[in-house]
Amino acid sequence: MRYRLGLLGRLTVLPLAWSIGTGVVQAQQLRGAPGAPNAVEFPDSRVLPTPTPPFAGSILPNAIDSTSAWPPQLAAPEGAPNVLLILTDDVGFGAPATFGGVIPTPTLDQVAASGLRYTAFHTTALCSPTRAALLTGQNHHQVGFGTISELASGYPGYNSIIPRETATIGVMLQQNGYATAWFGKNHNTPAWEASAAGPFSNWPTGLGFDYFYGFVGGDTSQWQPGNLFRNTTPIHPFAGNPGWNLNTAMADDAIAYIRTNTEIAPNRPWFIHYAPGATHAPHHPTHEWVERIEAMHLFDDGWEKLRERIFENQKRLGVVPANAQLPPWPAEMLKRWDDLSAAEKRLFIRQANVYAAYLAYADHEIGRVVAEVERLGQRDNTLIIYISGDNGSSAEGSVNGTPNEVMYFNGVALTAEQQMPYYDAWGTDRTYNHMAVGWTWAFDTPYRWTKQVASHLGGTRNGMAVSWPRGIADRGGIRTQFHHVVDIVPTILDVAGISQPTIVNGIAQRPMAGTSMAYSFARENAAAPSTRRTQYFEILGNRAIYHDGWMASTTPAAPPWAGVTAPLPSDVMNGYRWELYNLAEDPTQVRDVAAAQPDRLRMLRELFTIEATRNQVFPLNNSIAAMIAPRPGPAAGRRQFVYTGASCCTQANAAPNILNRSFKITAEIEVPQGGANGMLVTSGRALWRLGLLPQEGATGLHPEPALRRAAEMGRAGCAAARPPHRHLRLRAGRAGPGPFRAWRHRRALGRRAGGGAVEDPAHRALHLSMGRDLRRRPRHRHTGG
Repeated sequence: MRYRLGLLGRLTVLPLAWSIGTGVVQAQQLRGAPGAPNAVEFPDSRVLPTPTPPFAGSILPNAIDSTSAWPPQLAAPEGAPNVLLILTDDVGFGAPATFGGVIPTPTLDQVAASGLRYTAFHTTALCSPTRAALLTGQNHHQVGFGTISELASGYPGYNSIIPRETATIGVMLQQNGYATAWFGKNHNTPAWEASAAGPFSNWPTGLGFDYFYGFVGGDTSQWQPGNLFRNTTPIHPFAGNPGWNLNTAMADDAIAYIRTNTEIAPNRPWFIHYAPGATHAPHHPTHEWVERIEAMHLFDDGWEKLRERIFENQKRLGVVPANAQLPPWPAEMLKRWDDLSAAEKRLFIRQANVYAAYLAYADHEIGRVVAEVERLGQRDNTLIIYISGDNGSSAEGSVNGTPNEVMYFNGVALTAEQQMPYYDAWGTDRTYNHMAVGWTWAFDTPYRWTKQVASHLGGTRNGMAVSWPRGIADRGGIRTQFHHVVDIVPTILDVAGISQPTIVNGIAQRPMAGTSMAYSFARENAAAPSTRRTQYFEILGNRAIYHDGWMASTTPAAPPWAGVTAPLPSDVMNGYRWELYNLAEDPTQVRDVAAAQPDRLRMLRELFTIEATRNQVFPLNNSIAAMIAPRPGPAAGRRQFVYTGASCCTQANAAPNILNRSFKITAEIEVPQGGANGMLVTSGRALWRLGLLPQEGATGLHPEPALRRAAEMGRAGCAAARPPHRHLRLRAGRAGPGPFRAWRHRRALGRRAGGGAVEDPAHRALHLSMGRDLRRRPRHRHTGG
């Protein structure tokens, strides 16, 4: 049979320009001959993903008479830059040397010297919210992150779920021809989805990132991270690798990723979100970095002198306005240095040295990544955005600091004398350490307040450096325009030549809250008015509104370091006093003019209500009691959990919750000939956990609330776990707030005192493991009860 095609003679398919839903025909950018294997196309579409392009060849019954044509490969706009988006953690404005601090940050210096320093850039005052806004260009409540994911509640502004109506920058760039990767902290996956069982649609790989290497949650041990993943697989590279540190390993992985992409696909730009855990607690630098900082004697004169020195540096560098004043030391809340005991001074200097070493170490590792970009010849067309901190410096270490951050979330504080046994171990894998609030306040110089306090600039103003040699000629310039983290995504899209999408995966997108900052790159626009006139702030009831140079701020009802026991107004909307500041005349919020200008304050408060309503801020909540509230997920509503083999690192919200409640653990094991030892089950962190451990011929319950007020760790009395008990049934548990108990069959093995909450659900470094304990090292084993 012969096929006849009539008068057409041949079937030819012509390429068409597509326009779906936008009402605008957009010009596609084809590079290379149509149908050629090397043809690439930037679709330039506001609809993502773009439809399959029409076939550009011809088809006849026989291949010999037909013309093949490859669909063009997706490509970014010609000349689009690589993007390295760096976000450090809990770094106050005045900590790095680049913005007047005394801690050496040569990589941040280098980025600033080859580009611009932004001195009026703002975050949200808390981790997850800042990161959600950074990745979407939306205000944090608009994308479900009114607070950290571990405090999520069932309201649209607080459920920790980034809506599909607000696609991330990863999705936008990935579907416009970029390679995309995320390294480091991921604090934007709902807590109940943060396990090896997923679902993974809200993990980085489901949010537009081709590759992820990092930890899931608010923090982790840099020595033994129990919540470390490659893509969605738990990994434990520290096991059997003494001296391993996540800061270095993360840089190594990023360097390998950049090199691989450059060598294999040199014409494909990449986007990397690089988010180290530094300097969030625990502060875990290497010993070498601690020695370097200690040799500099940066903190010997105390926090008040440090603050004065930083302020002088800031005036000299021009990173604060000439009319800025240094606010008085808050002596009503924090001790003066001269009033401290000798033990307090010695311990606090050690804390500051370890913190500074952590920041310097992280900056050094970032520098290795930047150096690799330089070595590969890609620096000229790489946009580097280096944001120094996702909020102000953290006050979660309490007034004396702590060898274990978990204590803060359990309302436990130690004196300096009680902490001195951990002096030499500070910053090692034997501590989960944080510093005293006096240093926190100093590292936020010249602004007042700290992380969690969204009402004041000490919580929300962070330094930022931006470098793009091909696009920024004003090397070393300073920009003072008021901008916010929501402005980063529009800036990246603007520089890359990519339109903000209106439809992504068939879902209409909300207009972005952010505005591009690219106008400020030009030298002639150094003093141009900011394109951002209004911005609201709110975290845990503390709130503010900025508009045209004025800021109205609520007065914090209690300092963050007061912890979970602090009394707070139950009527969050009406129970806070408001302050008013003219930032042009009073850039450090020293002179409250609320009494003198009640009408302006009233107008700004009304504006806050409008912005809050529009951005899903209500209902307001100032309590962290939601930390232990029920949430969706695989553990919701369950009272029994059965595990039949070895497993590792099930994150807290997918595991049994044994906090402040009765529970029972039953383990049935087969003891081999000759006996056995090893962990059966462990729940918690390396330094604060509950374990059931037959070890060295013994079986018992190991409650290990490390560094409790009792400062005592050990195991319950136990009996031999040897034949003839081939089949052994062990039980352990707790009835109410009483002691932990252990049994073998029906015979009691021992008991161990326990406190109230013995774990911190606010950060997902804790986990549940069965039949293994990767973070337990021989030198930490307990030898007696």
